[in-house]
Amino acid sequence: MRKAWLIGGAVSGVGVSFVALLVVGTYSAAAGLVGGVAGQAVGLAKGAVPAAYQSLVLKWGNLCPALNPGLLAAQLYQESGWNPTAQSPANAKGIGQFIPGTWDAHAVDGDKDGDRDIWDPADAIPSAATYDCQLAGYVKNAPGDITDNMLASYNAGSYAVLKYGGVPPYKETQNYVKVIRTLEKSFSRPIGRVEPSKQAASAIYFAQQKLGTPYLWGGNGTPDQGGRFDCSGLTQAAYRSVGVELPRVANDQYNAGEHPSRSELLPGDLVFFSEDLTNSRAIHHVGLYVGGGYMIDAPYTGAVIRYDKIDSADYFGATRVTDAGAQSLPKDLPGDRPAA
Repeated sequence: MRKAWLIGGAVSGVGVSFVALLVVGTYSAAAGLVGGVAGQAVGLAKGAVPAAYQSLVLKWGNLCPALNPGLLAAQLYQESGWNPTAQSPANAKGIGQFIPGTWDAHAVDGDKDGDRDIWDPADAIPSAATYDCQLAGYVKNAPGDITDNMLASYNAGSYAVLKYGGVPPYKETQNYVKVIRTLEKSFSRPIGRVEPSKQAASAIYFAQQKLGTPYLWGGNGTPDQGGRFDCSGLTQAAYRSVGVELPRVANDQYNAGEHPSRSELLPGDLVFFSEDLTNSRAIHHVGLYVGGGYMIDAPYTGAVIRYDKIDSADYFGATRVTDAGAQSLPKDLPGDRPAA
């Protein structure tokens, strides 16, 4: 612990010039990214889907042309946050949040064990995919994008899609389609480069002003907390300073955009650390990447906000935050908790 403290302290003392060199150097090396765009999805982003459900999502996410694994993952995350025992006030149940009547009409025995159990992901995930594809079949001749029309049918009913010739002019339905299509990018593994963030420099500047501030578990930087933060409180505040509202906890912040590889990191990316390298829901720490293999983070009780190296055994991955990605995330998912 003492050695890590000395490294962090020494780097912190370098200050503005250190960050400036890292940011300029990293962006110069990545200059070729500016004109790039994310490619179409192939498979799932690393660890975005808990390991227990990855094979189900990959198999059933390819059930029909209107569906893909990233899209199915986005729906399940939006509905339940991967909680197989979730139950809503409207009596929606399980990982797929099925209303009992819809379940009775559309459920399948996904694991071929002789029953259709709404609480069993081995039935609920196949049933969610099957229901999506049935809806796609109902609206296959409607104008517009078949996947958008499928999602609109899920929210508003296929009759509304057929009546209006595509996504109906309902604010709730239009927002639902936008949210799921945006979340789809977070759960899908992209081909090619991920576009740089436009808010990164200002988010880093905010975090840099907090260097030396003592850590506080659950800290949001409020005056009554002495302006102190925990790890996800700091990253939330840094992006809030540039008008991007992230969720409060680290494992949900992971879904606020696409996921660049380690070699493609740019300043402003969020970097994550997990107790289980196959599961983003086990993320326990987050920092703000500044370049050169370093992040600004609020490490743990007894430490201060500082620079730390990101390369460690529990390094999980990164997210390039976008405003649309942050806005698409559900609020207060079951099992949310602050991270380190």
